[in-house]
Amino acid sequence: MKRRAFITLIGGAATAWPLAARAQQPAMPVIGLLSGTDREASPLDAIWRGLNEAGYFEGRNVAMEYRWAEGQLDRLPALAADLVRSQVAVIVAIQSAAAPLAAKATTATIPIVFSIGGDAVKLGLVSSLNRPGGNITGTSFLYNTLAPKRLELLHELVPNATVIGLLVNPKNPASRSETTDVLAAARALGLTIIVQNATSNRDIDAAFASFVQHRVDALTFAADSVFSKHHDQLIALADHCVGSISEHRGWRHRNGRVAAAFLLAVLVDGTPAAGAV
Repeated sequence: MKRRAFITLIGGAATAWPLAARAQQPAMPVIGLLSGTDREASPLDAIWRGLNEAGYFEGRNVAMEYRWAEGQLDRLPALAADLVRSQVAVIVAIQSAAAPLAAKATTATIPIVFSIGGDAVKLGLVSSLNRPGGNITGTSFLYNTLAPKRLELLHELVPNATVIGLLVNPKNPASRSETTDVLAAARALGLTIIVQNATSNRDIDAAFASFVQHRVDALTFAADSVFSKHHDQLIALADHCVGSISEHRGWRHRNGRVAAAFLLAVLVDGTPAAGAV
């Protein structure tokens, strides 16, 4: 072999080998996170703890694209479409049932993992709890469906409270059924319910002014990430009432860890997990 041909062969091999090696390396999966609120109120830390424990680390072997609606739930469809255009491997939709509903309406192929407080079947997210169907799976903590039970417990704790204020986020798809259930429970208990809507801290101030005007004795809050974010504000404003009740205070940590478990099933198996609970 001539010297020039040999050098060309070696040079070509030296150039081609790294390209071939890179081609054999699997692409880093990208998780798309779609949230109804913002980073501050997100269970993201718990999600990452669950992923880290399974060997997934951001920037090392997995990446994440973040899309925050910041309480403006009408932005979710556009944010979901943006994640689909980015060709993420899986979409994690959390903090409001509006997030997975927007994701489901946007893609029928990218796996979707949700973690919500409402009834996933009633909301139309899954066909059933044991066989979700399609490209979507996740978990529901049924916070919204427990609203009548919270009202009953509040009535037991403060039996003299007959006028109850209910704060709901009208943009949350689960709020309608939750309000209906609370009103039915109130009629059975002989209680009067004053419903006020709120989607921001300014709305919350206005709602509480109305509660004071209606001489509300006690308060209950719909299960909603907006209210969890403004938890301190709600506590301060509820000072004039004899009692108040809301969903579990540890929702961020628990929802995040469960979401991580479902997400891992997608990352490892490449398909949605076979169940929703």
